[in-house]
Amino acid sequence: MQIQIHTGHNIEGHEALATQVSGVVEESLSRFSDRITHVDVHLSDENSDKKGGDDDMRCMIEARLKGRQPIAVTHQAATLDQAVDGAAEKLTHLIEHTLGRLEHQENHRTDPPLSSSVNSQ
Repeated sequence: MQIQIHTGHNIEGHEALATQVSGVVEESLSRFSDRITHVDVHLSDENSDKKGGDDDMRCMIEARLKGRQPIAVTHQAATLDQAVDGAAEKLTHLIEHTLGRLEHQENHRTDPPLSSSVNSQ
């Protein structure tokens, strides 16, 4: 699972931040790592032109699941740590839901299996 960190122009994208964010994302998504090919994390300060404000740090995480369209979540919070944690938690729930729905659909197919139609000919 490849993780890329992108920062807005008002966020200092130093190595320590990238390492910390990658660690949080990796830990949150580790049980899905065989199903995820790529993760993009975008960090930004939504009110950077103003003097602070509540929930102005934003984290958007996009994950690409094998054979599926990318899925993305966004979380805003007072600090970058909280924004990353919140987005990682949302993404974990979304992936659980998505994979659970796919598994349910596969287990409840209504078309006949190919092997029975081949044997009857």
